[in-house]
Amino acid sequence: MATIKDTPTRYGVISRVLHWGMALLFAAQFASAAARALLERENALRETLWSYHTNLGATLFVLVALRGIWGLLNIPNRPPHSGAVGTAALAGHVAIYVLMFLVPFTRLLASAGSERGFSYFGIPIFPARETEIAWMQIPANWHGEMGWLLLALIAGHIAMAIVWHGIIQKDHTLQRMTGGH
Repeated sequence: MATIKDTPTRYGVISRVLHWGMALLFAAQFASAAARALLERENALRETLWSYHTNLGATLFVLVALRGIWGLLNIPNRPPHSGAVGTAALAGHVAIYVLMFLVPFTRLLASAGSERGFSYFGIPIFPARETEIAWMQIPANWHGEMGWLLLALIAGHIAMAIVWHGIIQKDHTLQRMTGGH
């Protein structure tokens, strides 16, 4: 029987839905960034994928906040991680969460201080300014680099889940996050 909250033996349905739902959204987000970086400027696929990048980033920003709150509420219930690998896993998860927050935050901050403003699916959030606020633009200079670093950390996260937990340790960690064990 599926539980809402996490337990020491498995992640609850809310944690799993947030984890896998956000994984799909991040895959779409990285696909849009990769298409923009790799395809020619007038490429229709590049433009189509890039057209949802900003709204998807804002959506992920909200989901990261919700997931972070949910995770903090469930810390006492979560499956334990111990030893040096547990410490490394904690550090990796913290780094992923920090970047999942900072990457969209830097662009939202820049939008709040820009001459373009920001609308979320057509709903105005930050109005356009007559004059750009320079200090609000500075963190956004690192938006792309932080995004690619986030992708590298996520790739490491996936590799650890499959190789370390699935093949080497065979400890059912992946099954606890999929609901299969």
